[in-house]
Amino acid sequence: MTDEIQLDLLDAPSDPGGSNNIERLPLEQYTEKAYLDYSMYVILDRALPNIGDGLKPVQRRIVYAMSELGLSAASKHKKSARTVGDVLGKFHPHGDSACYEAMVLMAQPFSYRYPLIDGQGNWGSQDDPKSFAAMRYTESRLTPYAKVLLQELGQGTVDWVDNFDGTLKEPALLPARLPNVLLNGGSGIAVGMATDIPPHNLREVVNACLQLLKKKSSTTEELQAHIPGPDYPTSAEIISTPKEIAAIYESGKGSIKMRALWEKENTDIIITALPFQTSGGKVLEQIATQMRAKKLPMVADLRDESDHENPTRLVITPRSNRVDIKQLMSHLFATTDLERNYRVNMNMIGIDGKPQVKNLKKILSEWLEFRRTTLIRRIKWRLQKVLERLHILEGLLLAHLNIDEVIRIIRENDEPKPILMQHFNLSDIQAEAVLNLRLRNLAKLEEFQIRAEQEDLINERDELQGLLDSPKKLTSLMRKELKEDAEKYGDERRSPIVAREASRVLDESALIPSEPVTVVLSKMGWIRAAKGHDIEPQSLSYKQGDKYQDSALGRSNQQVVLLDSTGRSYTLAAHTLPSARGQGDPLSGRFKAAQGSSFKAVLMGKNEQLFLLGSSFGYGFICKFENMLSRAKAGKATVSLGKTGAELLAPAPLLDPENDFVAAVTSEGYLLIVKASELPLLPKGKGNKIINIPPKRLKSGEEKVVAIIALTAASKLIVHAGKKHKVIQGAEIVEYQGERGKRGKLLPNGYRKVSHLEIA
Repeated sequence: MTDEIQLDLLDAPSDPGGSNNIERLPLEQYTEKAYLDYSMYVILDRALPNIGDGLKPVQRRIVYAMSELGLSAASKHKKSARTVGDVLGKFHPHGDSACYEAMVLMAQPFSYRYPLIDGQGNWGSQDDPKSFAAMRYTESRLTPYAKVLLQELGQGTVDWVDNFDGTLKEPALLPARLPNVLLNGGSGIAVGMATDIPPHNLREVVNACLQLLKKKSSTTEELQAHIPGPDYPTSAEIISTPKEIAAIYESGKGSIKMRALWEKENTDIIITALPFQTSGGKVLEQIATQMRAKKLPMVADLRDESDHENPTRLVITPRSNRVDIKQLMSHLFATTDLERNYRVNMNMIGIDGKPQVKNLKKILSEWLEFRRTTLIRRIKWRLQKVLERLHILEGLLLAHLNIDEVIRIIRENDEPKPILMQHFNLSDIQAEAVLNLRLRNLAKLEEFQIRAEQEDLINERDELQGLLDSPKKLTSLMRKELKEDAEKYGDERRSPIVAREASRVLDESALIPSEPVTVVLSKMGWIRAAKGHDIEPQSLSYKQGDKYQDSALGRSNQQVVLLDSTGRSYTLAAHTLPSARGQGDPLSGRFKAAQGSSFKAVLMGKNEQLFLLGSSFGYGFICKFENMLSRAKAGKATVSLGKTGAELLAPAPLLDPENDFVAAVTSEGYLLIVKASELPLLPKGKGNKIINIPPKRLKSGEEKVVAIIALTAASKLIVHAGKKHKVIQGAEIVEYQGERGKRGKLLPNGYRKVSHLEIA
């Protein structure tokens, strides 16, 4: 059954039966229409600027209301609450806070490239744009630039529409003399669409308009010769390439990248300009957060020295003179708001009343069409006024030439108007003007003034008619007025467009001081790091029931790899480990290892360093350190042990896989030395068989591989068996060499219960 909704029709004829005053609609149809109506309202009457004056309705109403209050640039400031009250009461029945915020935005020189409102009081700061005072405290008036929008308002240039309650008229658009939609830009979110138009330099935009007036078929490339890119209210650099900016102007969409300006002062770094709408306080907080996390050890101090003379002055003090300043700044650009991307989506309501994303040429072409139409309407309005005045002057002149007869008719008749009209062939307007003449205007001198005014108006009429008849003359007038406004309101570019290298985040290891450390792992999975390589890990204190498991030597800026009993590898940064003065941190709090598993080995080294990995079943392979790294808390499978009861052997470093050897020894004292080149280099896996153990003995657990180790031909191999040890070197090493996968040679009696191998 379809859901339906009942709508009361207030204007329906009364029907006692009640059958005609209810309209039934399917709920789906009603909600669809209601939502579409709301969407169109938001798009057309709230969120998107119009290409003509570049304003949203609330902005247009604020500017118009201020002009009606007489708040021109030459007047005194008035309380902002007065303006907001007028706007809400007469034109914009919405929230006062939203209206005031729109007003504040147009007054902030760091938000608007060419502010429309001149504010007095606290109107916010770049560091905190929303810190403005309440409207009962601030005062405002229009800026001289606002005259660009209002100058031709009362000259028949725009359509007037009813306000929300039909008691007043308001302009549908303001007759902008410049393309304000590009000069101040704008942003907004509608339903299903948004707009982000960057601001531009007035002189550059006017030059592009002149180029289009000169050559209608100008390409985007030709226009970009005049408009190299946006021009924000800040002097921070635009680092987008000309090619990227050209693509934006061609499509109307893209993004602009801005970067802060900085300079070196003695040993300090001084930030002198921030990207558009960037808070200095937020930037300092972002840097301080990195410092607290020990990710920025080369920075010693931060200060904000901004004041009235230096609106932006952020000071960064490096830790020493050896710090690479350019590298540090590149890192800060990549990780803080010192470099920002700004979305460009030049979506606006065109002269056809429809929203559309337009490219640069389309925007300028449409605006010039709007300007031409406005200019024609202004000329026609003025021409009409001139013709009306000439008509009146013609009647006044006729009255002056026949003044005695006019006076006689007026004196002798109670209703002289129709008689004057008939006697002198005057129109109603002319007769009314004659009757309204004052006695002082009957002087002989007045006739000369009428003739002079008539002559001036005739010349003006001919000039205006000439403009309407000649598109070429009209274009010349447009060019002239554009140049005049550019000269009056234009200024130099603020945001330089500069080619810069892409910013890079410094590798975390590069940010950490490189100091020797010894990482110690305990049997119960507690880890810590001691400074230096000269400590005895076994001599450290351990928790009750815990003891030493493994240790690795490395640097504080290196990664640490841990291997568990299931063959999975885990990674953490050495500089994050607790000091060896305590008993460390449990690895269970850092990783999600499989239940029942335990951490067996700890490794440190460079990414290219090779390690020998193997299992108690006699399999092994060579693995690069970087292949064991893992970001996952659950680690990653590195050594495949299978489900047959194989155990992970202690990894051993390998220097030269082409010339080194690998020694493997079993629990029954069989020792085999093979060439390392016979083992594969794998990122993970099971590897190849190094030494053979009879399957029955392997499955029953009677025999297994105890240790594997890498050695050179000149190494001394020390076999540890209980408290005894045997040194194997020189020719004796050759005796134990054989093919990979063989049984090996039995060690002498007394040395067969091997615990581990060692290289002297």
